[in-house]
Amino acid sequence: MAGGAGSIQVFRAMRRRPAVAFVLVTLFLDVLGVGLVIPILPRLIEQLCGGDLPAASHVFGWLAALYSLMQFGFAPLLGSLSDRFGRRPVLLLSLLGSGLDYLLLAWAPTLGWFFLGRAVSGVTGASITTASAYIADVTPPERRASTFGLLGATFGLGFIAGPAVGGLLGDLGLRLPFLVAAGLTLLNWLYGLWVLPESLERKHRRAFSWKRSNPVGALLALRRYPVVLGLAAVFFLLHLAQSCLHSTWVLYTGYRYGWTVGETGLSLAVVGASAMIVQGGLVRVIVPRIGEARGIRWGLTISMLAMAGYGLATEGWMIYAILVVGALGGIAGPSAQGLISRRVAPNEQGGVQGALSSLASVAGIVGPPVAAGLFGYFVRPDAVVHLPGAPFFLASGLIAVARWVAGRVLRGETAGRGEPSAASAVTGRSDDPETPKAV
Repeated sequence: MAGGAGSIQVFRAMRRRPAVAFVLVTLFLDVLGVGLVIPILPRLIEQLCGGDLPAASHVFGWLAALYSLMQFGFAPLLGSLSDRFGRRPVLLLSLLGSGLDYLLLAWAPTLGWFFLGRAVSGVTGASITTASAYIADVTPPERRASTFGLLGATFGLGFIAGPAVGGLLGDLGLRLPFLVAAGLTLLNWLYGLWVLPESLERKHRRAFSWKRSNPVGALLALRRYPVVLGLAAVFFLLHLAQSCLHSTWVLYTGYRYGWTVGETGLSLAVVGASAMIVQGGLVRVIVPRIGEARGIRWGLTISMLAMAGYGLATEGWMIYAILVVGALGGIAGPSAQGLISRRVAPNEQGGVQGALSSLASVAGIVGPPVAAGLFGYFVRPDAVVHLPGAPFFLASGLIAVARWVAGRVLRGETAGRGEPSAASAVTGRSDDPETPKAV
């Protein structure tokens, strides 16, 4: 009997290995697909707008907002559906939808079809919540942190490879990246049909509830934690500023420096690589030494200056110099998330992190049309002043506000007016966030 039980465990382990690998590949392809189209989509929209750059800027901003809006609405819905029907069908349907959607975009003849395609992309791209749940299902609790770390690393790799490859393919043909993304995604879907087992046992499934599927409920729950609410505002403003950068980067560098699709893709790959180095490695070295509160303040200050630098840079090579230094501002986000996670109970971590993801999606809805609209206005011949860097100055201002909010929240906590951490609730001591933590 013992031998039989051991054989069953080995068999389950064999099934889990390709399952985890499949989920990681799925996430990589999701991010790769997004990255592939970043360098070429603005140029393609400009073509469909008859070469009118200001008009194309507005259209591109609304397309980016639509993508984030669909993710905001459908991420909790897909998660709830996977709780009811299992992870496998949701993941596979999302993959199939993504592959077919890339084919649609590859041959979309008008802007209306592009809006439909980006809406479908946002829905199928929201499957990251199901992928995370799958990882939790098949990974022992003591190994989940390291496995979720692989998710973050996979995301970074996808964003490095996607823009670089998309830029190279875009130089050959603006529609080619869509076809490549479709081929890779559909091949992964076929592979999943053969190797992907279901991770959620029937006894652990629960009835579908619209209340749990509503993203607004998770956001409203933050009101119970004043300090967390303040840091969540910082998190939102930071993501809003980043969305201004992401939605105008291709338009701005092509207009101001004359960069080709390939050159733009290379610069985005450097952005991804720098972010992965900082958030995947340096954060673990810097933040434990200076403390999370200083990590937030210093990171926001660096990001604020970097955004202003992008708008002021007169030569393309200056962008790369700012990128390398500005990447250090990436310590702010993880520091804020770390401080937030220490201010809520263990059984509420998922809800709070889900609320933060929703805030990031809201930032992605609001930021792109505003930033792209600003760019489109300030490059028009009849603009009051010629200022193509306006979206980056807006982003710098948003981060300055976030820096001010963080200062007030953290000063209040230092003075004892904030909420205690989980540890201080047990020990009776309050944490001073300005005190560097021991490694």
